[in-house]
Amino acid sequence: MDVLAEVLRVSGARGALGVVLKAGGTWGMWLDSYPGAALHVVARGTVWLHAIGEKPLQVRAGDAVLVAPGTAHGLAGAAGVTMGSCDREAAARAFGDGRALRLGSGPAETEVIVLHYEQDPEVSTPVLTSLARPMHVTADQNAQFGRTVELLTAELAQPQIGTTAAVNSIVDLLLVQFVRAWLARHPQERSGSWLGAMRDPVVRDALAQVHARPEHPWTTETLAAATSVSRATLTRRFRAALGQTPGAYVTQWRVDLASVRLRDTDEPVESISGAVGYASPHAFSRAFRRARGMPPGEYRSRLRRHRTDRPHGNG
Repeated sequence: MDVLAEVLRVSGARGALGVVLKAGGTWGMWLDSYPGAALHVVARGTVWLHAIGEKPLQVRAGDAVLVAPGTAHGLAGAAGVTMGSCDREAAARAFGDGRALRLGSGPAETEVIVLHYEQDPEVSTPVLTSLARPMHVTADQNAQFGRTVELLTAELAQPQIGTTAAVNSIVDLLLVQFVRAWLARHPQERSGSWLGAMRDPVVRDALAQVHARPEHPWTTETLAAATSVSRATLTRRFRAALGQTPGAYVTQWRVDLASVRLRDTDEPVESISGAVGYASPHAFSRAFRRARGMPPGEYRSRLRRHRTDRPHGNG
């Protein structure tokens, strides 16, 4: 079971915006209003990433850095530059017509691809949302990055039929390549995140069991047996890696799966309850209410009212 692929599929972590920055001279841009995770890939030159509570991080050509959603941070040509706000409208226009977003007063010496990821709001499993600090992968740690970045740069430079779909697919590939490289190169670093838990073989195997068969009547005992460890060992390793018990994680993932199905399908609540591992609709409703604050039927109705009430554009 490829746990990372499964969670990214369900959570809908997809690239929402890709834009190329070309900068020279004295320049800086502060990013504090976008809710999604940000992946910055330096194609040429050197960039300094500033994040609140962290030392300035130098990111060189071929490097990439992933920043957690909601993290106010900035990009600059030097460590002590005063940064202005990002012009979101200019970035959207640049993405639309393939132009680079220009910053600074001098000739372009630096080129950065800025990508943002959104996660399905119905999914609470924190794949990208619980990163403790910016995750940095250098050029020598991932040879695949260069070829993928070249492909992405070409798509962004010459938009045509299918460019949006192509960019989303390439951006998804970049995220997977980034995570692979980071996990391989940082075996001792504890990030306190879902991604960091992938480094613990016991937790990783347990997660694989849960994600492969969420409908199975898992208990801590049966999950421990499936991963060939004791109940106490599994609980201790789970708490250290994810800050929660195995049972709490199973419930969280089942409710995530159910929330997406309640929104996207017309399946009866009774069918959904069995599909995500509950022996009875009553048990499912009780667990769902604890997690979401209302029973499944009311949750579905509220989501659909919200969709109906949302204003429609003219285009």
